[in-house]
Amino acid sequence: MSQAHTSTEVATQKLREAILSGELLPGDKLHQDRLAEMLGISRTPLRAALTALAQKGLVSYASNRGFYVREFSFAEVSGAFEVRAELEALACRLAAGNMTDEARRHLADLVAEGDRLLSPGALLPENLADYRRMNVNFHTAVMALSGNAWIMEFVQSLHNVPAASDRVIMWRDFRVLERSHDDHHRIAHALSKGQGERAAALMREHITFALEHLHEQMKLYPQDFLRMPSFDKPAKGRSGQRNRRTT
Repeated sequence: MSQAHTSTEVATQKLREAILSGELLPGDKLHQDRLAEMLGISRTPLRAALTALAQKGLVSYASNRGFYVREFSFAEVSGAFEVRAELEALACRLAAGNMTDEARRHLADLVAEGDRLLSPGALLPENLADYRRMNVNFHTAVMALSGNAWIMEFVQSLHNVPAASDRVIMWRDFRVLERSHDDHHRIAHALSKGQGERAAALMREHITFALEHLHEQMKLYPQDFLRMPSFDKPAKGRSGQRNRRTT
């Protein structure tokens, strides 16, 4: 693999993560000089990365505007959540028949890592990246255990709708985080017992609840979230910081 090709892949991954984590919001103009400095990459692979992400639908381009982060309507986000919920439920159903001692230990270790990160009674800012990584790894592990590569491929494409990504974590309300991580516990337990239908139902509810909570948070704190069409009567309350999102 050539160095140029490797640099482009690194640039694409860094830019994608910046968008999915909320560091770059939909509608943000992607100034190449500023991005190159922010991500620590040169302009040549950055331009290739922008083109690649435009082809995948995460970035848009207009002749009079240049590259900018694509904006999604709430209906599009809801549709992505609904499809993701069904695909990951299917992954659970299939994964239950493929469990090994190693797979059980891996899921248990991920859940334990989440317990450790939440043990202070809050998701501390310095622990957010690690919790997000644990969450991504948990969902990825279940899909890998399904043995169906199409599930992973289609779900990965759904992650190009930032709010529907498994990198999105609501951490304003710790009780919501506790509930979400409790879902991880119950999904892992059901899979360890080979209970595919139960695990599928838990995963579907896990992702559906994330959508419902996102909807409520967008109404309460519209300035914190994606630049989507506003709801009829958004709350007036404001947060002192931009909310970092993760499911």
